[in-house]
Amino acid sequence: MANKILLSLLDLKPEYQRLWDSCEIRPDKLSSTQSIVTKISASRPRYEGLQQKINVPWYFVAVIHNMESSLNFNKHLHNGDSLKKRTVNEPSGRPLTDPINGWQVGYTWEESAIDALTMKEFDRVKDWSLPAQLWQLERYNGVGYRKYHPEVLTPYLWSGTNHYSKGKYVADGKWDANAVSEQIGIAALLKVLVKEANINIQEDVAIA
Repeated sequence: MANKILLSLLDLKPEYQRLWDSCEIRPDKLSSTQSIVTKISASRPRYEGLQQKINVPWYFVAVIHNMESSLNFNKHLHNGDSLKKRTVNEPSGRPLTDPINGWQVGYTWEESAIDALTMKEFDRVKDWSLPAQLWQLERYNGVGYRKYHPEVLTPYLWSGTNHYSKGKYVADGKWDANAVSEQIGIAALLKVLVKEANINIQEDVAIA
């Protein structure tokens, strides 16, 4: 097989654990990372409310929310499109159901988030170990880096850390080897959340 994409999570777990253990936030990105985590922590009750409904870790939802819509509760969790109508960008036409309160109001953030997360079957996940979460988060954004540019670790996870310097998709299917992601990646956010939000990623969610 030409690509690791076809390997199972069991095969990839050691890789994710090794990357996590050796991951360090770049000094020039630390302040920005802490600022985002402060905003995440302020909205923790809302994320925890969603966790109670579909048993997906609150911080897992929060870091996706930051990556897709900069923690804006007026945008779809799927891709950052406006909640006033179904998504336009990929994945388009979501949610499939009409908003509960009607089109004049649009979707609530919770309606959209539940659709985004269940569409990926996160509500059925049983393994919430750290490597498994990193794999699920990489899959959420897409595995194009792993499949077509394995020399670059996905910035969705690793931007802002010692594991990423340059190379990114600047548009769907358009690769630029010299472009640099300006987002703070999920691993950096989780590093600070583990330290400051008193979470234990291995034990924080009770699995039914």
